[in-house]
Amino acid sequence: MHYFLTGGTGFIGRFFVETLLKRGGTIHLLVREESLDKLAVLRERWGASEDQVKAVVGNLGKPNLGIADSDMNALKGNVDHFFHLAAVYDMGADEASQRTANIDGTHHAIDAADAMQAGCFHHVSSIAAAGLYKGTFREDMFEEAGKMDHPYLRTKHDSERIVRENCQVPFRIYRPGMVIGHSETGQMDKVDGPYYFFKLIQKIRNTLPQWVPTIGVEGGRLNIVPVDFVVKALDYIAHTPGEDGKCFHLVDSDPYKVGEVLNIFSEAGHAPRMAMRVDSRMFGFVPPFIRQSLKSLPPVKRLTGAVLDDMGIPPSVLSFLNYPTKFDARETERVLEGSGIEVPRLPDYAPVIWDYWERHLDPDLYKDRTLKGAVEGRVCVVTGATSGIGLATATKLAEAGAILVIGARTKDKLDEVSQQLEGLGGDIHPYQCDFSDMDDCDRFVKTVLDNHGHVDVLVNNAGRSIRRSLDLSFDRFHDFERTMQLNFFGAVRLIMGFAPTMLERRRGHIVNISSIGVLTNAPRFSAYVSSKSALDAYSRCAASEWSDRNVTFTTINMPLVKTPMIAPTKIYDSVPTLTPEEAADMVADAIVHRPKRIATRLGTFAQVLHALAPKMGEIIMNTGYRMFPDSAAATGKKSGEKPQVSTEQVAFAAIMRGIYW
Repeated sequence: MHYFLTGGTGFIGRFFVETLLKRGGTIHLLVREESLDKLAVLRERWGASEDQVKAVVGNLGKPNLGIADSDMNALKGNVDHFFHLAAVYDMGADEASQRTANIDGTHHAIDAADAMQAGCFHHVSSIAAAGLYKGTFREDMFEEAGKMDHPYLRTKHDSERIVRENCQVPFRIYRPGMVIGHSETGQMDKVDGPYYFFKLIQKIRNTLPQWVPTIGVEGGRLNIVPVDFVVKALDYIAHTPGEDGKCFHLVDSDPYKVGEVLNIFSEAGHAPRMAMRVDSRMFGFVPPFIRQSLKSLPPVKRLTGAVLDDMGIPPSVLSFLNYPTKFDARETERVLEGSGIEVPRLPDYAPVIWDYWERHLDPDLYKDRTLKGAVEGRVCVVTGATSGIGLATATKLAEAGAILVIGARTKDKLDEVSQQLEGLGGDIHPYQCDFSDMDDCDRFVKTVLDNHGHVDVLVNNAGRSIRRSLDLSFDRFHDFERTMQLNFFGAVRLIMGFAPTMLERRRGHIVNISSIGVLTNAPRFSAYVSSKSALDAYSRCAASEWSDRNVTFTTINMPLVKTPMIAPTKIYDSVPTLTPEEAADMVADAIVHRPKRIATRLGTFAQVLHALAPKMGEIIMNTGYRMFPDSAAATGKKSGEKPQVSTEQVAFAAIMRGIYW
């Protein structure tokens, strides 16, 4: 038996060749000149020799598949079965490439089959040939297909028409459903079909515990089949005599709805299931022109586009959520009866599909999530870089290969730190600056831009904290002025200075070191928390203006960190704190992943508590306020012995880890 295949090195083709090899005979594969090495690797995988799997150099886009006359003469009269598998099976592909592969390629394939005088032409079409037909689409139906606005649907339909109208040799047509990975190994070669929703499921899993019920969509029925079923059915039907001129649906006769599919894969990926699924048809009473008008609103389009882009979902996929077609497969079932070939149930093999995707196809696997990948060769500015969080952050950036600009008030300390960082191999540029002085901030910005041209990352770390009860602050208005001057005005001055070049280059990231106190409304820190809250609010407003210009903000609501800033408060020596290095890890995460906010779970909980039950949050914070006294420095007394810490204070601080008191 002699076979000729187009698309034999593709996803379905690789498994199909493996199946045909079990029958013996010779397999001729159409390959491009540049793909001969790929075929050699596949032969090794199949355990086949060059005599068993022969390469026929050609090109799908050329007449007669671009096969040389000598090769065509050798094949003439010696091909029992011609399988045309080559096509674009990709909802996200552009229309031109789909027309070239699906339409022009089919024209050239049937001409080549005729020139070879092949025994039978087997055309692997798709259920997409039915378009978005409403109702049951039988295997003997073709012209009834409807609503083929998408180029993938249209080109699959037109390529099948070409076979029906122009093929001169006996032919058979096969329409597989949405082909996914192998039901035993999970092997797949790309993200397509239901795989587009895996990233959404993964994000939900990483956000919510598995037991939390969620709300989702119901949708139409997705006809999903594993590749091993498709190749087994194709092989069996192709070798069954007396079936020429017929079409076969290689589908699941009892498919699952979209919501059921998502739940099946959610369970496979240990993610929360959608306990409530909303059928979008319930909104059918809304006139179509109103629905279309709403979808066309710029904010709706931008929000939809941003969400889909984040999930890696092509917009065209949304049109298939309410897939309206059911596929009749009686002809296929008649031929396969007694063969033992049947579609496995999706819940039985979904775990291996998910596992293979997460290990091999998850797009995040191929993203450089290292700090080095984010900052190497890029200009990064860190303020307050000579101690604490700033120094630890500067150290990480220097080691990661950033062009590092560091700023601080004290020149001697700045030079010392600069030498230390250069010893790590860093490209360090120190500039003295008092960031509470607006003129000094302007000079700093001008110097940096004159010397480096732009800034890629700005870390606003320089800050001042004052721990003093309001009862002790009635005559200290300057506490509020000086914290606001450095923590808010200084940071904003730098942002306003560096932002124009960021916006011009459409690239920039600003990390603001804020405080957990903003979320907890920390007592004794009214001056500090007010200044940080102002910076948070400014950043949210600026982000709303620059969201579409790729200049982004991350606010880090930093918990209590063991730095020189908290040294005057001796009671902090006895409560849990982060190290500067742990805090710098949070800054590194902000630079790499660019989230809107980074906060501890306790900080987030406090924010939610203050939103839902503000009085309860107030009582808890007041309890801590009464439990911990003002420091000697805050009361105007000289620091004496280290204050004694009670077991109640230690226990309370441990429960409220990281919160300022």
